[in-house]
Amino acid sequence: MLVVTAVLGAAVLVAVVLTVKAADRQRDRALDLQSRSYEVMILASNLSGMIADAEASLGRYMISRDKQLGQLYSDQWLRAGTLLDRLDRATDRPEQQRRIDALRAAYAARGKELSLIALNTVYHQSNQALARYYHARNAQSLADINRLLKEINDNERALLARRSEAVAHSLAHSNRVVQVLVTLGVLIVLGAMALGWMAVKAFAERAAARTEADLERARVGDLEAAVAAATAELQEKEARLRQVQKMEAIGQLTGGIAHDFNNMLAVVIGGLELARRHLGDNPDQAVRHIDHAAEGATRAAELTRRLLAFSRAEPMRPEAFEARALIAGMSNLLDRALGDAITVETVDDGCGWSVRADRHQLENAVLNLAVNARDAMDGRGTLVIATGGATVAAGAVGGCAAGDYVTIAVTDTGCGMTDEVRERVFEPFFTTKPVGKGTGLGLSQIFGFVRQSEGGIAIESAPGRGTTVTLYLPRRLADGAEPAAEAPAAAEPLPALVGLDILVVEDDPRVLAGTLGALEALGHHPIGCGDPLAAPGLLDRHDIDLIISDVLMPGRTGPEMIAELAPLHPHIAVLFVTGYAGEEGGGALADRIVLRKPFTIAALERAIGEAMASARPPAPGRIAAE
Repeated sequence: MLVVTAVLGAAVLVAVVLTVKAADRQRDRALDLQSRSYEVMILASNLSGMIADAEASLGRYMISRDKQLGQLYSDQWLRAGTLLDRLDRATDRPEQQRRIDALRAAYAARGKELSLIALNTVYHQSNQALARYYHARNAQSLADINRLLKEINDNERALLARRSEAVAHSLAHSNRVVQVLVTLGVLIVLGAMALGWMAVKAFAERAAARTEADLERARVGDLEAAVAAATAELQEKEARLRQVQKMEAIGQLTGGIAHDFNNMLAVVIGGLELARRHLGDNPDQAVRHIDHAAEGATRAAELTRRLLAFSRAEPMRPEAFEARALIAGMSNLLDRALGDAITVETVDDGCGWSVRADRHQLENAVLNLAVNARDAMDGRGTLVIATGGATVAAGAVGGCAAGDYVTIAVTDTGCGMTDEVRERVFEPFFTTKPVGKGTGLGLSQIFGFVRQSEGGIAIESAPGRGTTVTLYLPRRLADGAEPAAEAPAAAEPLPALVGLDILVVEDDPRVLAGTLGALEALGHHPIGCGDPLAAPGLLDRHDIDLIISDVLMPGRTGPEMIAELAPLHPHIAVLFVTGYAGEEGGGALADRIVLRKPFTIAALERAIGEAMASARPPAPGRIAAE
C-alpha cells in the first residue's frame, strides 16, 4: 500500500508540475504579446509627439529665423523617421503593416510640405513660408498621419484586450486543474501518514532506544569535528558565492554594453554599406545613409561618455542654474519616458536657490530616479518631483558639510523597499529587477555624481509605502553675490586658420589617415607621424606651426614627447587628442587644449584655433578671409 501511495503521489506531483509549466508558458507568451502591443502603442505615441515637436520647431524657426531652431526641426523630423522605422519593425500583423505603409507615405508627403516651408524661410521668403505653414495645418497628409496613428493604437488596444481575456480564461482553467490535483495530493499524503504510523508502531521501540543511546555517545565527538569542518566549508562556499556574484554582475554589465554597442555598430556598418552601394546612382540617398551611420557613431560616443562618467574618469562640466527650471525643462522628456499611466507632479517651495553642477549629469540622475520609480509602481501611479532648499548640519546627510543645500526629492507610490534592500541600493551591480531589466548601475552612478558635486543623497522608504529619494547639492549664491571672476565671460569667436603646417603624431594608422584627411579638408598642410620617437627628426626638417598628438602611445606618451620637445621648440602650439580622460599625463594636460575622440571636423577646427590662440598670435596671412 505504501508503494501504491508513493506511485500515486509521484503521478500527482508530475501532473501539477506539467500543469504549472503549461500555465507559465501561456503566461510568458501572453506577456511577450502584451509587451509587443505596448511597444507599438508607445512608439506610435512617441512618433506623434515627435512630429508635433518638429512642426512646432519649424514654426519657431520660421518666425525667428534662428538656425539652431532650424537644425532642431531637422533633427526632430529625422528622429520621427527613426521612430517610424522602429514602429515598422515592431509590428507583425498584415493589417497593421498596411497602416504603417500608408503612414510612411503620409510621413513622406508631410516631409515634402514642411521642407518647402523651411526652404522659403532659408531664402527669407517669409510671406510665402507663412502662407504655406498655415495651409499645411489643414493638409491631408497631417490628417492621414493622425488618423493612421489612432487606428494603429486602437487596433493594438483591441488586440491586447482579446489576448488578455484568452490568457485569463486559460489560466483560470489551469488553476482549477491544479486545485483538483492538490486536493488529491493532500488525500494521498494523509493516507501515507496513516500507513507510516501503523508501520512505525510495529518496530520494537525499546531495542531502538538502547541502540540509539549507544550511538549518541559515539557521535558526540564526531559531531564536533563535523561542525568544524562544515563551518570551514561554509566559509569557503560563501567566498566562492561572492566571487560568482561579482562575475555574474560583470557579465550582465558587459552583456548590456555589448548589446548597445552592437546595435550602434549595426547602424554604422549598415549605413556605410548602403551609402557605398548608392554613391554612383543616388548620391542623395547615400548622404542619408551616411547621416544615419554618423548618428549611430554619435550614440556610441555618448555611451562611452556615460561609462567614463560611471568610472569617474570623465570631468564634470558644472554650470549655475535653478533646479526648478531644470525640472520644468524635463517635463516632455519625463512624459515620454514614463508613459501616460504615470502622473507627474512638480512642487517648488519658491526659495529660488541656484546650484552649480553638471546639468547633463543631473538630468540623467533625475531621469534614472523617475524610471526606477516607474518600475517600482509597475507603470501606474503618481510621481512627485519637489525642489527646495535645506540647511544641513555637518554629517546629517552622508558626508555633507554644514551649509545650505538645494534639494530635489523624487517620491513615488510604489512598492517601497525593505531595510536590507535600502542599505545596498548604492552598491554597483546590485539590483532587485529581473535579469535583463537592469544592471544595478543607476543609483551607484547617481551616488558618484552627487559625491563629485560635494553633495549627498538620502532615501526614505518602507514596504508598501513608496520611496522618496532626495538629492542634496550645495547652494550657489545669487548672481549678485558671486565673485566677478567666476561669472562666465562671453567668448570672442576665434578667427578661422588655414595653411598651417601641422605635425600629427598618432600610432593608429586609421586614425592618423582620418585626421590627415580632415586637416587637408580644412586647408592645412599636415605631416603624419606614426611613431612619437620619430617626431624630433620631422621637426628638424620642417617648419611646423602646430603639433597634434595622441596621449597614450607605445614607447612614449604624448605628454612625455611634448615635455622633451617644448624647450627646443617653444614657439610651436600643441593640441592633444584623446578618447579617455584618465590617461597618464597628470598636470601635463592641465594647461593644454584637449580634443576628445571621436570628434567632428568642426570641433577639430575650433580646437586648432584655441590651441593657436593659447600659444601665440597667428602668423600673418594665416587668418582665412571672413
